[in-house]
Amino acid sequence: MSVLNRQASASVLYDAPGPKARTRYRAFGVLSVLGIAGLLWYVFTALNDNGQFDPDLWDPFQYNFVQQMILDGLLATLKAFGLAAVFSLALGALLAAGQLSDHKPVRWFCTAFTQFFRAMPLLILIVGLYYAFFAKESMWALVLGLTLYNGAVQAEIIRSGVNAVPRGQGEAAYGLGMRKTQVMTSILVPQAVRSMLPSMIGQLVVTLKDTSLGLIITYQELLFIGKKIASQPMNAAGFPYIPVVLVIGPIYIAMCLLLTALARWIEARGRRGANRRTSASA
Repeated sequence: MSVLNRQASASVLYDAPGPKARTRYRAFGVLSVLGIAGLLWYVFTALNDNGQFDPDLWDPFQYNFVQQMILDGLLATLKAFGLAAVFSLALGALLAAGQLSDHKPVRWFCTAFTQFFRAMPLLILIVGLYYAFFAKESMWALVLGLTLYNGAVQAEIIRSGVNAVPRGQGEAAYGLGMRKTQVMTSILVPQAVRSMLPSMIGQLVVTLKDTSLGLIITYQELLFIGKKIASQPMNAAGFPYIPVVLVIGPIYIAMCLLLTALARWIEARGRRGANRRTSASA
């Protein structure tokens, strides 16, 4: 495509900026970068003046028992996340099936259940479950709260994904004499999975990050351990808040990135499998 054609196609959507506009955009970009750099420098100097980058604040991390505490907190986080992920996906599938049911009482109940727990603030739900039922088992208050909230969100993702499949697919299957269960499991759900998988994995990432709410109910997950380490003063150096953030934060980021990478791998495998089936049928 020539330069004139590219400019013509671009002008359909918006007016191409002139020389003055491009100069303005560059100036705004430079000012934005300088502003962000200045803000970061201000934060760094403020923390440095308060002694938050003192090498003595890193001393706790050289002790084996502190390293073991962080490892135990990480395992506790992964345990709560694993249980909540499995339970929320199962609950989401059941609620989505109920919302798509032909039976009105089932559909109304599942819809009301889904909307209620989607609207419920997660922190209130976890704290309520903890004080009402699980005062001695904080992990289950966290897992059940995450399951109810994220299960409701996953139900909406699954329901929307199934409804997004072209109606003709289901009508053709019904025309062949298939029952609704067969249509759902053999036709609609397999096609919907490819479109809703990124959203489902994205919600699992949210579930992983929300395990940090276990801090409120004293569940000894990763953030709780980090707060425990940061609350111990290092003599004249003060409290190691920034070192703890610089250690705990990247662990959360790494877990989320690994989960996202897994999602992309699964999605790529699904696309390759679909392409092979299409080629074989052709």
